[in-house]
Amino acid sequence: MPRPTPRLKPLTFLGSSRDDLREMPAAIRHAIGVELMTVQLGGAPTDFKPIASVGAGAYEIRVRDVAGAFRTVYVTKFADSIYVLHAFQKKTQKTLRRTWIWRGGGTN
Repeated sequence: MPRPTPRLKPLTFLGSSRDDLREMPAAIRHAIGVELMTVQLGGAPTDFKPIASVGAGAYEIRVRDVAGAFRTVYVTKFADSIYVLHAFQKKTQKTLRRTWIWRGGGTN
């Protein structure tokens, strides 16, 4: 009997995260897209870490190439969708302390 095809959990981009991701170099967009699809299928990205300052269930995908270091912050703890909160190029070695405000349920 054939194995059932895994179902992709939908992605919901909040704020400017989709536009910010689209502005990244093509190779970076592709790498982050592959990592997000892995998450959609229930797997873990190749290089990621939890972001406790954002909250429970928030993670950061980390991709690096000759163009620099790029990050995508997402939340997986909700059953209906994976929420992509932020996509950016890292400019410094130090992680910035930011106040993250996120309210579930919105779509972009």
